[in-house]
Amino acid sequence: MPFQNYYLGCPIWANKDWAGEVYTQKAKPKDYFKQYTQVFNTIEGNHTFYGLPKSKSVLRWKIEAPESFRFCFKFPKIISHTYKLKNIKSELSQFFKVLEPLSERIGVFFLQLPPSFKKNGLSTLTQFLELLPPDFNYAVEVRHLDFFDNGAIEQRFNEVLQQFKVNRALFDTQTLHQIQTATDEHILIAQHKKPKMPPRLTVTAKQPFLRFVGHPTIEPNLPRLTELAQASAKWIQDGRTPYIFLHSPSGNDFYSPHICRQFHQLLQQALANTRFSVGEMPIWPADKEKNLPQQLTLF
Repeated sequence: MPFQNYYLGCPIWANKDWAGEVYTQKAKPKDYFKQYTQVFNTIEGNHTFYGLPKSKSVLRWKIEAPESFRFCFKFPKIISHTYKLKNIKSELSQFFKVLEPLSERIGVFFLQLPPSFKKNGLSTLTQFLELLPPDFNYAVEVRHLDFFDNGAIEQRFNEVLQQFKVNRALFDTQTLHQIQTATDEHILIAQHKKPKMPPRLTVTAKQPFLRFVGHPTIEPNLPRLTELAQASAKWIQDGRTPYIFLHSPSGNDFYSPHICRQFHQLLQQALANTRFSVGEMPIWPADKEKNLPQQLTLF
């Protein structure tokens, strides 16, 4: 049985290097999304951060994605970074209008705030959350250390999210920054671009929203992935529905599907002695083509 009780995905689907690895050997760009949805049940829609998709693309995604698939689109940077959540009613309306055909397939809309967004922006965030349609789920990611003070500011931030039933997006980068002797160019770039965030597993709503960036290969990720799987198992047992997105610091997230597969196995183990199941990861199109059984790991 495919995934149950949670959503698991990657930050992208358009990766030509997954042809023959995850997708079929002769998969073309037009095939990538459909084959992606045969494996995963959600996607971190980062491309909407840079611009809105064309209407024909939205309609194609609706046709190609299974009804159980969930999109997690990021709010455009013009809203979050350029206008900093102020005077954005027109942009907000356009964002929801373009994605309206997928309204029944939305998992969580994701707001990533810039590192410059500090404690004095909480009132602005509150006003922004008041504007959002109540029919959807949302997650908010903060990166300024004001919101990691283990004190009054962090508590107030969490309370605002709880008030609006909004999830605190958890950006877990500690494994990435534990790579002390990295020589790989992609790891070094990722360490430079991705902030070193204090670890949090704070839950403020029904859809815990976790983004993990780790090592390209499996073994160095195992300690933290095990902890995250145990936390996710607890969320599921508490009646919540986690959304988990696993990145790898390669130029095109080449290893992300493998990290996802490993995480799913760890989550299965964490729930082994409970009444909850997360199902089985579907066999990848590439493995079906080769008539191979589901591989446990390539590392």
